[in-house]
Amino acid sequence: MALSGSRVYVADRSGGLQVIDVTTPPSVAIVGGVDTPIEARSVALTATHAFVADYLGLQVVDIADPANPSIIGSASTPDLTTDVVIAGTYAYVADSSSGLQVLDISNPASPSIVGDEDTPGSAKAVALSGSYACVADGSSGLQVIDVSDPADPGTSGGVSIPGDALDVAATATHAYVAAGSYGLRVVDITD
Repeated sequence: MALSGSRVYVADRSGGLQVIDVTTPPSVAIVGGVDTPIEARSVALTATHAFVADYLGLQVVDIADPANPSIIGSASTPDLTTDVVIAGTYAYVADSSSGLQVLDISNPASPSIVGDEDTPGSAKAVALSGSYACVADGSSGLQVIDVSDPADPGTSGGVSIPGDALDVAATATHAYVAAGSYGLRVVDITD
């Protein structure tokens, strides 16, 4: 889910991408939507585009008219795409057993994979911290990947945590990892 102004963009699994007007909460209304090919798992926004992690790849949706969003581009990934974050002209995608995929989105109609870094587990989620991507890597914990050169990412380190790393958020100094029944784990990523 991602918020932009008075609109919330929801990756609605088999319902694709839904655009919801939240101008006057608690009254909300779906104002637009678009089906995605498989299952919308996550969404990240730029000013005019939504980037949807759609299980078998990345879908690029033009949201200039939120009532009529339309898919304008896509890129397949090697495995199951579960999460996406955007920084500049790159999309960073958690791609299950294929780890982190980096896509050039400078031409939204034609995104392309420019770099990748396999991880030891199953990449579930990704968050950025400066020039590092923090990957929640399932049973392999947290993986920290240097993405200062998006075309040539490399693992900087990793840390095991109890349970499976299912989701992640990051600041400049810490990664916050959701570990299922083991709760939240806080990892110092400054070293």
